Amino acid sequence: MNIKQRMLELIQIINQANFDYHTLDRPTITDYEYDSMMKELISLEEQYPEYKENDSPTEKIGGSILSSFVKVEHAVPMMSLSNVFNADELRSFDDKIKKAVGIYSFVTELKIDGLAVSLTYEKGLFVRAATRGNGTTGEDVTSNAKTIKSLPLKLNQPIDIEVRGEIYMPHKSFKEVNEQRLANDEALFANPRNAAAGTIRQLDPKVVAKRNLDLYAYTIVDANKYVSTQKEALELLEHLGFRVNPNYQLVFGINTLIEQINNYDILRKTLPYDTDGVVIKVNEFELYGTIGYTSKFPKWATAYKFQAEQVETLLKDITFQIGRTGVVTPVAELEPVFISGSTVARATLHNEDYVLEKDIRIGDTVLVHKAGEIIPEVIEVVLSKRTNQTPFKMLEKCPVCDSDLIRKAGEADHYCSNPECPGRNINSLIHFASRVAMDIDTLGEKVVETLHDLGYLTRIPDIYKLKEYSIELTDLPGFGDKKVYKLINAIEASKTQSFDKLLFGLGIKHVGAKVAKSLVKHFPTMDLLMQATIEELNSIPDIGEMIAESIVSYFQDIHHVEMIKELQDLGLNMTYLKGEQIEHAFNGKTFVLTGKLNIYTRDQASDLIEKLGGKVSSSVSVKTDYVVAGEDAGSKLKKANELNVKVIDEETFRTMVDGLY
Repeated sequence: MNIKQRMLELIQIINQANFDYHTLDRPTITDYEYDSMMKELISLEEQYPEYKENDSPTEKIGGSILSSFVKVEHAVPMMSLSNVFNADELRSFDDKIKKAVGIYSFVTELKIDGLAVSLTYEKGLFVRAATRGNGTTGEDVTSNAKTIKSLPLKLNQPIDIEVRGEIYMPHKSFKEVNEQRLANDEALFANPRNAAAGTIRQLDPKVVAKRNLDLYAYTIVDANKYVSTQKEALELLEHLGFRVNPNYQLVFGINTLIEQINNYDILRKTLPYDTDGVVIKVNEFELYGTIGYTSKFPKWATAYKFQAEQVETLLKDITFQIGRTGVVTPVAELEPVFISGSTVARATLHNEDYVLEKDIRIGDTVLVHKAGEIIPEVIEVVLSKRTNQTPFKMLEKCPVCDSDLIRKAGEADHYCSNPECPGRNINSLIHFASRVAMDIDTLGEKVVETLHDLGYLTRIPDIYKLKEYSIELTDLPGFGDKKVYKLINAIEASKTQSFDKLLFGLGIKHVGAKVAKSLVKHFPTMDLLMQATIEELNSIPDIGEMIAESIVSYFQDIHHVEMIKELQDLGLNMTYLKGEQIEHAFNGKTFVLTGKLNIYTRDQASDLIEKLGGKVSSSVSVKTDYVVAGEDAGSKLKKANELNVKVIDEETFRTMVDGLY
């Protein structure tokens, strides 16, 4: 098989896998197989760009950064819909249609809470995506739309067609995006719809690709060219390869319609995405002209809007929790109540101002909902049920160490004044070891809590001294030789993490992952950064005065300076290495990883190879220098032996990393 044939084969397999997983929700290959084939395809396209196909799944990874969005005029306007809110208004809508035409049926579809998009295909190939905009003119978001895995880049028929759909962010993606934004000290998205809208208008498609948007197609422009009803249009879209929401129904009669709306209202609370209503359309296209249009919307369709689910419950107590930066936050302890698919017993109250503004008191009956169907939130107090509750008063002392709380001018948050607060420290330790910081994957939250309670971990440098207690740790319940061995090796491996990861892990206020990356590019060593002035920091894009003051203040604290010196002595990397030629045996060498690794995760091993000047490949060839074979190594090990490629085990790989081999 030649190179071009192999690339076409990979494209076909990966595109089918994307369709099976994202459209049919029926995965047919493992994540490992998918990733391996994707890496191979990327490598081949880099080597042979002349063979790259327009519908290559690598387009879904994200292309080059855009400078702006081009305006697109819609050949057929993207009209809005009228709204109805109850059964009486539904009956009124039905009566108007009944007066215009005789026999008709409805198709009901869930109204996905995202943003509308128009998708253009020529001869079955995807050429453009445009936002709704003002209905007549939108923005070209083609590069970003390509990253959506459920959007077909090539249809199952070579036809010219324009399709309308809804781009949305599933609850899982919304949670992951907000967790990342929290880690970066960025403002959280209020709900999945805002997150989807903000994401699709990103100028960097690679950012869009990481946020895992999704798409449901719901209609075809000039659909009567192809089919005669809306139900047939949805079936055609599925046939062409689009993802269509499976919950559409053909309905006859107003009573059945109302019953179906009630069924949707129950269903929506169990779905993994937001829906704020039901779109109701007359099914027969031939009736549209007779029923007619207004200047703003068609008369043959409407949107039934759901009421947001709000539940009354008792606020039993207001407790307080402390975060890694020392922020003390009030938390509502609720009588458990079922909302939007899950039981809610706690809800953040944000800060003192929020509680006082809403006059929330212990013992109140409160209305609770899930912001974006995900985040529990107290909306308001049911004042008619208040008796003699005592007004809220913010704590003056830390709930963990009893130190004074401080509220700085112009800020809403209260902070523990004790930098050595155990509550603050345990969260700092958890953050430092987390995946988004130093990525010590065997030092999770429960392990940190256990070792903290036993006195082994109180400060960040203690993490790198755990190897001195290997024997004692082995005797702890739930540990043992193998777990301790993996833990110590993961900690040692983290010493080579990039400087920006360490900087982020320190938990400096306002220094998220993005800010940390900007800082190390301008101050490539810890010593240079520690000496930076507010003016020098302020001159960096994305670094405002508040961040600059926070950084300078952090490094003026003698406790922080001593801790950093201690980490330096323990061997942690404090230099930005990007672009430097590292003196190491891995320089210029190509590695293939196969089988199950025990000392490192596959990502950790890959990162180490690349940081030390090597390259990781997904397939074995005569150009491969080393195959690292873990447990249950398969075909790659066999091929390495056939090609006489050097095979090493994980222990040998570790000694090579340390420069001892």
